[in-house]
Amino acid sequence: MKKLILNKVGKVFIGEDERQVDALHDVDMTADAGEFLCIIGPTGCGKTTLLRLIAGLMPYSSGSILLDEKPVEGLNPDCTLVFQQLSLFPWFSVLGNVAFALEMKGLEKNERRNKAIELLNLVGLDGVAKAKPYELSGGMQQRVAIARALAYDPEILLMDEPFGALDEKTRQRLQNVVLDLWREKQKTILFVTHNIDEAIYLADRILVMEADPGRIIGNIPLSLNRPRNRLSQKFIDLHIEIRNLLEISENSCAKETVL
Repeated sequence: MKKLILNKVGKVFIGEDERQVDALHDVDMTADAGEFLCIIGPTGCGKTTLLRLIAGLMPYSSGSILLDEKPVEGLNPDCTLVFQQLSLFPWFSVLGNVAFALEMKGLEKNERRNKAIELLNLVGLDGVAKAKPYELSGGMQQRVAIARALAYDPEILLMDEPFGALDEKTRQRLQNVVLDLWREKQKTILFVTHNIDEAIYLADRILVMEADPGRIIGNIPLSLNRPRNRLSQKFIDLHIEIRNLLEISENSCAKETVL
C-alpha cells in the first residue's frame, strides 16, 4: 500500500533580486506503509525542503502530495520532523520534554507520565527521566528528541540528518536504536542523510538526489538481510554504486555551471 505519493512536486523560491530559484523540480516518489526510505544527495539538492513540504511546513509550488490518498494542504499532523539541530526545551526535564508532546495530544497528566516513561524506556533513557537536556550527551539528547517525536504517534516519521553532528560510534549506536523503534512501531520513516554507509545500513530503499534543480536521479531497493554487515561485499558494492552516481551528478552540475 502506498502511504505517501508525490507527483511532479516542485518548489520555487524567489530571491531578493526577484530571481526564481527552482529548489525542487518534478519530484516523483512513493513510500509504502512501514517502509524505511533514505534520501541521500549533495548539499543544496533540496532534501530538507522535501521533508518540509511533506510535513506541510511550507507550500509546494507545483504537483501534488498525497498521504493515505488525501492531499497534504497546510500543516500535516500525521508527520513529525526530527532535526539535526536539537529543539528540546531546556527548562523541562527529559520526562517533561516527552510529556509536552503528549499534552498537546490532550492526554491527562497520569496518562502522559506513564506514556512518556514507556517511550523513554524504548530509547533506553528511563534512568535519566529527571535530568535536564544540558546534562546529557548529544546522543542522549537526540534520543529524547526521537522519543518526543514518537509521542505524537505520527503516520510518518521524518528525520533530517538526525545523527549528522555525532561521532561515528554514537551514530552507529543510534542507528540501531532507530531500527529497533521502526520494527517495534512499524512506522513509515523518511530519513535524510549525507552518509552513504548510514543509508545502506538503515534503508529498505534509497533515493539519490542531485542539485540545480533538486530532483531524484536514483531509486535503489535494498535486498540485504538484517542486521547488515558493513564489511560484506554486497554492502561495499552498493556503497560504490551510490558514490559513483553522486559523483556523476556532481560532475554534471559542475559542467553546467561552467557553461
